[in-house]
Amino acid sequence: MTGPSLLFACLLDVWLGDPRWFPHPVRLMGRCIAWYEAAVRRVMTQPAWLRAAGVALAVGLPIGVWAVGWGLITLAGLAHPMAGTGMEVLLAYTTLAARDLADHAGAVLRALRGGRLEEARAAVSQIVGRETGSLSEAEVVRATVETVAESAADGVIAPLCFLAVGGAPLGLAFKAVSTLDSMVGHRDERYRDFGWASARLDDLANWVPARLTAGLLVLAGWAVAWRIAVVRRAWHVVMRDAGKHESPNSGWPEAAMAGVLHVQLGGRNVYDGTVIERPRLGEAGLPLEADHIRRALVLMVTASILAVGLAVAVGLA
Repeated sequence: MTGPSLLFACLLDVWLGDPRWFPHPVRLMGRCIAWYEAAVRRVMTQPAWLRAAGVALAVGLPIGVWAVGWGLITLAGLAHPMAGTGMEVLLAYTTLAARDLADHAGAVLRALRGGRLEEARAAVSQIVGRETGSLSEAEVVRATVETVAESAADGVIAPLCFLAVGGAPLGLAFKAVSTLDSMVGHRDERYRDFGWASARLDDLANWVPARLTAGLLVLAGWAVAWRIAVVRRAWHVVMRDAGKHESPNSGWPEAAMAGVLHVQLGGRNVYDGTVIERPRLGEAGLPLEADHIRRALVLMVTASILAVGLAVAVGLA
């Protein structure tokens, strides 16, 4: 994918975000996954068969999505070269989620600044899987900052990496992997077998982008504060705490965000009535407050701009 095309796709994301009227490919992927799972569970109950069906889904959906993306771009290009370029830009735009992430986190921030804790809990429930009905203000802030950090990796910087390397078809294939992980890649009893392959494939796809995101967030901290001490503190936290997370990837951007903001992330979360203690990332240097969401968004945007610059440079090369 050329540098100018990639840049235009990023500008479309900034301008449009994720309007609900638009037939977004991720929503179509979600329907396909739900249909396939329902069909499989009607005829399969044995763990070995469920795991085999899960492997077929984890491999088949990204390949199928790649093929559809390539086919659409090729067909459009046969009509006119500019039509092919336009199709690739449009498909590439759908893989990026910076504007949508900023909109959701911004809704939480506005509610907290207005003193509307219940509204903030409802807003943060749209972007996290944990129970939010009884969260304190600090816990709402923590949930939002953690999501901004993690989504900066898998919703912005990871897609940019795949777009730069393989264009819109590969970017769409990555979104298929990410969607699979979010829908079936859970470690509970229901998805332990069926979602195993999807979870492992997502871990593999995000391995490099997660670590790149950590580095870019640390660099963004220096670009915002212009203090080398921020870089030293943040990188120390990353090296010390990133590996504590049960995910091989999520700890990297979260630890970087915690280090730059000088706060502590992780701790007690509740999922479907079950209390889960997440590892503590960072140091409790500052109490969590609403402005940390704003600062996290500034860091996310700055890191994303740096990533766009790198991706465009790769496209130009």
